[in-house]
Amino acid sequence: MQRPLGPGEFSLKETSPLLGGVARAGDKLTSTYDLVEQMQYLYVRVVKAKDLPAMDLTGKCDPYVEVKMGNYKGTTRHFEKKTNPEWNQVFAFSRERIQSTTLEVIVKDKDFVKDDFIGRVMFELNEIPKRVPPDSPLAPQWYRLEDKKGDKVKGGELMLAVWFGTQADEVFAEAWHSDAATVPGDGLANIKSKVYLTPKLWYVRVNVIEAQDLIPSDKNRFPEVYVKAMLGNQILRTRISPSRTVNPMWNEDILFVAAEPFEEHLILSVEDRVAPNKDESLGKTTIPLQSIPRRLDHKPVSTKWYNLEKHVIMEGEKEKKFSSRLHLRICLDGGYHVLDESTHYSSDLRPTAKQLWKQSIGVLELGILNAQGLLPMKTKDGRGTTDAYCVAKYGQKWVRTRTIIDSFTPKWNEQYTWEVYDPCTVITIGVFDNGHLQGGEKAAGARDNRIGKVRIRLSTLETDRVYTHSYPLIVLLPSGVKKMGEVQLAVRFTCSSLLNMMHMYSQPLLPKMHYLHPLSVMQLDLLRHQSTQIVSMRLSRAEPPLRKEVVEYMLDMDSHMWSMRKSKANFYRIMGVFNPLIAVIKWFDQICHWKNPLTTILIHVLFVILVLYPELILPTIFLYLFLIGVWYYRWRPRQPPHMDTKLSHAEASHPDELDEEFDSFPTSRPPDIVRMRYDRLRSVAGKIQTVVGDIATQGERLQSLLSWRDPRATALFVTFCLIAAIVLYITPFSVVCLLTGLYVLRHPRFRHKLPSVPLNFFRRLPARTDSML
Repeated sequence: MQRPLGPGEFSLKETSPLLGGVARAGDKLTSTYDLVEQMQYLYVRVVKAKDLPAMDLTGKCDPYVEVKMGNYKGTTRHFEKKTNPEWNQVFAFSRERIQSTTLEVIVKDKDFVKDDFIGRVMFELNEIPKRVPPDSPLAPQWYRLEDKKGDKVKGGELMLAVWFGTQADEVFAEAWHSDAATVPGDGLANIKSKVYLTPKLWYVRVNVIEAQDLIPSDKNRFPEVYVKAMLGNQILRTRISPSRTVNPMWNEDILFVAAEPFEEHLILSVEDRVAPNKDESLGKTTIPLQSIPRRLDHKPVSTKWYNLEKHVIMEGEKEKKFSSRLHLRICLDGGYHVLDESTHYSSDLRPTAKQLWKQSIGVLELGILNAQGLLPMKTKDGRGTTDAYCVAKYGQKWVRTRTIIDSFTPKWNEQYTWEVYDPCTVITIGVFDNGHLQGGEKAAGARDNRIGKVRIRLSTLETDRVYTHSYPLIVLLPSGVKKMGEVQLAVRFTCSSLLNMMHMYSQPLLPKMHYLHPLSVMQLDLLRHQSTQIVSMRLSRAEPPLRKEVVEYMLDMDSHMWSMRKSKANFYRIMGVFNPLIAVIKWFDQICHWKNPLTTILIHVLFVILVLYPELILPTIFLYLFLIGVWYYRWRPRQPPHMDTKLSHAEASHPDELDEEFDSFPTSRPPDIVRMRYDRLRSVAGKIQTVVGDIATQGERLQSLLSWRDPRATALFVTFCLIAAIVLYITPFSVVCLLTGLYVLRHPRFRHKLPSVPLNFFRRLPARTDSML
């Protein structure tokens, strides 16, 4: 049963699933696996066999086990020439698809022509026990093998455990599932559910100070020297030293991103620009990252001289020569938050160093239930098919559900949990089509196609409430915006301490180092790109890999590219911010023109009172804001935000605008002159688009003060307005003006370098960026 919450094809829908096996109906659920619908499975654990009879002429057998349930059949790996094999494999059969009343476990001997029957064990389904975690696992037992007539086989025994359970069972993730019967063995690893952890990322800060005793090849010219730094695939350069001597100085910072465990060395080389497009190396030094000191605060790191190595040919052999030195200050900065996501969608605002982490404030629980109406993503045997799985990312933890084979209505019913350290963060859930089920060389060039994604900001959720909604999966294609289906989620944000969470609204959004030693906008963009590349590379090396196209889509890799559609959307967002001001101006114009005489007379009376008693101005304003905030409480949002195609200006985009948005960068459109101008326009317009979007974000945060989009923030602001109204009513206006003026003009000694409490509170307010495509 689904009830639409808004008009249109792309609306959010509230659902009423049977969570935890009971109807939700607003009840508070208390079980540990209560955000998903229970799915019953028949589990068969094949442990080992002993004393199997010889089946070959050589007196040996190559045994394997076949687990058969109706039309579904799963097999273990086989062992060569072994009468006491150990498999320890688990098979899972969905109970809703079971059409047989008998489970058959058969031991066979692998052969070239026809596999020989060794023996079997039969189970009636109505006699199989049920197990509910946290009960201990069912102990396996030895079963005597029977022949096809039901007689016992001499000597052969098989150790099994058979039980009915749910997806909460410990073996669920690693079990072979009956719906994967068509997937070959080398593709099974790509369909299992897994949890991934983002590698710990550090900023490598290299302060290049000076060099000493350089030896250029041509001593009759002034050297044009710069330092080139390399860390893996990252290459950065300093400017050419303004001092054209053999002892140049730079005092310039270079920043890299590195991931633990450190695999690359930092290589610095001093280069001399001897001619256009021709550089000569004057020496280099290699520094292992493990030897670099780690900095957790703003205290300076001591400098160090490093010897520069240069290979020279002496008497026909290559030798290393040590003569020049390079003066550096190097550290691994752990006091920063390494930005591997867009700042608007960040799911983790903690510094890299774990020693600087604060106590968690709550728990986020996500139930990934199912999807409806998915579109065909590929063709198999002449028909369209989709093999869907979900990926959820929050903080350092990524989760991936199992792949449901060949279904447009997949049911996952998997539940995951994250610790929450900051409520003003976003969880991202993406749905993808698995393109690597064939395994081996067939899947070498395949890609996992994106179906759509959902972003949910935690601060917009009420604590301890279960949100069950069906979210539209929307993607933007060159042909236009398209709905790929819907994904049904259950979300709950549980707060361990309301006081600690309220206190977070007064804290800086980012770690202290971002304000004591701020990074430039260009540095942030470069570091974000580097960190995204590192994360995608590391996760693609896991087993099964979380592939590069998946990671980049989840981290909004292309969110900063120029787009006419995004620029229009940001312009209309700004217009939406200024609409209330325009409405006030129109209302005041109506007051001046006596369109409503009664309202005009009341405004005149209020104006006279405030002029005669100016001390009532501020209390009246704050009291008015308090009343408006309380009045708007009735219309507070009741569902999480979702992708808004109208806000994103996706439905009304011109085909030429979409062609420009999906064009490569640099452009592939001829001719060359148009390409040059086109690229320059896109580059400049991309910066304007970002600025316009930031302005719109600040305005929307102002609007969210009284909109109850973040119920805790609005409650804090409304309470502050009430207290301020009372205090300002009691305190003489002249005293308030004096204290305010003295505070604003206070001495720098009494100012903090960190942002003020009101500014921290404002930066934590939600904006509509979460609903942007």
